[in-house]
Amino acid sequence: MVNFGIRVRMPQCAATVVLSSLLAAASSAAAPTPYHAITPTMAQQTVTLSGRDLSIEQVVQVARNGAKVELTAEARQRSADAHALLLEAAAEGVSVYWFNRGSGSGRERFIFTGDPLSPQNKKLLEARQLAIFQRGALAGLGPEISEEEVVRAMMVVRANSMSFEAASPQLTQCLLDLLNRGITPVVQSRGTVGEGDLGPFTNIGATMVGAGNAYFRGVRMPAAEALKAAGLTPLVPFGADDSELESTNSYATGQAALLLYDAREALSWADLIYAIDLNGMNSSVSPLAQPVQANRPFKWLNWDAARVLDMLKGSYLFQLDDKRIIQDPESLRASAIRQGSAWHAWAQLRDVTLIQMNSSDHNPAIRVGASPTDSWELSTPQLAQFYVKGSTRNHGQHGFIFSNANWDPYPMANEIEAFTIALANMDTAVAQRVIRFTSPFFTVAAASDESPGEPGRFHLTQGSEIDVVALMQEIQGLINPVPPEGNALIQNVEDLQTQTRLKVTRARAAVEDTIELLAEDLLTGTYWLDLRKSQYPSRTFGASPTAVWIAFRATLPFNGAGPTSATQPIHEVAATFIRSNAAANFYKDNAREPDAPTRRHITE
Repeated sequence: MVNFGIRVRMPQCAATVVLSSLLAAASSAAAPTPYHAITPTMAQQTVTLSGRDLSIEQVVQVARNGAKVELTAEARQRSADAHALLLEAAAEGVSVYWFNRGSGSGRERFIFTGDPLSPQNKKLLEARQLAIFQRGALAGLGPEISEEEVVRAMMVVRANSMSFEAASPQLTQCLLDLLNRGITPVVQSRGTVGEGDLGPFTNIGATMVGAGNAYFRGVRMPAAEALKAAGLTPLVPFGADDSELESTNSYATGQAALLLYDAREALSWADLIYAIDLNGMNSSVSPLAQPVQANRPFKWLNWDAARVLDMLKGSYLFQLDDKRIIQDPESLRASAIRQGSAWHAWAQLRDVTLIQMNSSDHNPAIRVGASPTDSWELSTPQLAQFYVKGSTRNHGQHGFIFSNANWDPYPMANEIEAFTIALANMDTAVAQRVIRFTSPFFTVAAASDESPGEPGRFHLTQGSEIDVVALMQEIQGLINPVPPEGNALIQNVEDLQTQTRLKVTRARAAVEDTIELLAEDLLTGTYWLDLRKSQYPSRTFGASPTAVWIAFRATLPFNGAGPTSATQPIHEVAATFIRSNAAANFYKDNAREPDAPTRRHITE
């Protein structure tokens, strides 16, 4: 009797594949766009994947910084048990979507019947899976993804969530090997409707069997050569490996993790620069005070106000000043509300993304150990037909295999758009407060009066206002929601589309534009710190705003002399400064975020 149970460590990608002339031609194509390879600064570190507690920071460590990955023994065994249950189901005559039955419009067609490890079925499945993986080299819609970190992000998220699926042991190991050996498949950026990112993952499957193109340590070459250079042999896929690899939203989820990481940094800088602006405007700090915040107990708004207030501790703003007006423009007064609201939206997106990447979004769903007695519906004839009793072939393990709609990522997709809108509303306040610095009605001092006729110093000009408005026009275009889609595809079987790819692409672009906008704000705010200091040299601004000001002036001195090239736009200097310096270098959170989630999300 054939034994389906796996109790040994998984091998590397195995066996050699001869590609067709068509795939060989595809392999020789040149990269059409510049490729942004990662710098593997964490190549000596390892992130352990359990399937349950992968963090945003760990995705970035692997995707952007080249950290290696490994699965826990429990995660490996969970996947091996699911794979054994899958094989047992077919042997018992249980119909399994996308395995012994077809997928999509072919769901009523039997691919094979009986024991999948019988000589005839085994040969059929191996040939069928290999052909599917090879065809992946020709799948998708360009342009190619030019950021290596995006492909690595989708791979590490899939490696984590695939531990819940019935992947063959060799498929599981192959995905880890690609990440750890520096092989990044060439992946087409389009070809997914935003739910179940089949197209991009078929490209990854092609690399696994040596078809198509890949990058090895940043150098493009045929995938077969990349595998050989890394000391790997091509994968021999089996079972339902095409389904196990492709049926996932990890393409969008990986990008959502990168989005969250970069957005947190942008929001942190927004708080720092807001504190600088308050000092520069000689503002009233009463909107941030605890009694004001207590009147409206929105947790994230209260948290952000307290955070900015803490940054300002020791500032001259807490001393009397007869030139300080009683109420600032709304953009200064309400920035903590807009920024706190953006933090709230960020946290909601973070929470759903953590669930999305630490759970199974696969179809079919496999639950090893589930029994008909677990809930009333499982004992009904309709659902009981999908029960796998188990035998000695899979160590007697039982469970269910159900077709489902878990591939719909709408919880995450909704929150991506919600965050983009919240970010744009924050940016409106940022843009307006930059422009308000041109008004002596609010500053009670004109910049020209404070530093007249000194050509060596840079000044706020109409150009900065134009830059701000130009950036806001871009941001406003990015917040338009993606229209809901319901096109009936695949003989009307698939009739909903989510377009998460479009949503996360827009959100990432909005974060990048926000950083550009904050660069203008940094230029304005620090300029006014210089002016306020020149008015009264004894003035202080608080530890964090002062630290940013000093560090920025080391890069862009107020007198215009310094390491910066005279021909480099000062905006680029400011944007590079923000991107090159973590906000935590200047202010470390003094309190835990409200409602910070725990790491464990999935229980069995």
